[in-house]
Amino acid sequence: AIADALEREGARVARTGLASAPIQLDVRDRSSIEKAVEEIERTLGRPTILVNNAAVNRIAPAEGLSEDDWSLVLDVNLTGVFRCCQIVGERMLEAGRGVIVNIASVTGAEVGVPGRAAYGAAKAGVVGLTRVLGVEWAGRGVRVNAVEPGPVRTRMVEAAMRDGILDEQEVVDRIPAGRLADPDDVARAVVLLASPDAGFVTGQTLVVDGGYSAYGAAGPASRAVGESAAS
Repeated sequence: AIADALEREGARVARTGLASAPIQLDVRDRSSIEKAVEEIERTLGRPTILVNNAAVNRIAPAEGLSEDDWSLVLDVNLTGVFRCCQIVGERMLEAGRGVIVNIASVTGAEVGVPGRAAYGAAKAGVVGLTRVLGVEWAGRGVRVNAVEPGPVRTRMVEAAMRDGILDEQEVVDRIPAGRLADPDDVARAVVLLASPDAGFVTGQTLVVDGGYSAYGAAGPASRAVGESAAS
């Protein structure tokens, strides 16, 4: 969705990842990132926008989370972001221009969710990394920001709902906007931060969660709003 939205705005987009992605890139492997970026430079030119969106999750009580699972999640979700920022950011700094948008999450950065110790720690780390890079690189022409989605209707979330891991209505009940985010909701936020309209914005995190992380009343958000309106 993010790649599609950027293309609609005229960007030439390199879609990277594992398995069926057009350009193979494993964020756990520095040489894989460097090889992919070299291929992108040959075919599209020097990158001016980077979106870091790779992530995995391992759900378990903190006391039972294995070190292997912890290391995997941190390596992909945090260290992988750092590697990509370093490798692509070096080229942007040389050119004196560029925009990086890191995909964080309200989980860890804004709220604690049981069973997500590694994921929450990694995503909170992405927000911290974004702040540091944002202030380090602003004076050299490179802006770095983050987007924090709340619950999003992705294939992974839909599979979790089908498997009974998540109850859709229980999640929606905690969102004042009354629905899960669509991938396009996140994509539009990324496009905004990558555009000249956000040209004086750096080191910041835009929360895209329909009020999920701001909501603090007891019970479902829809009922709380209804009771307030009725009174």
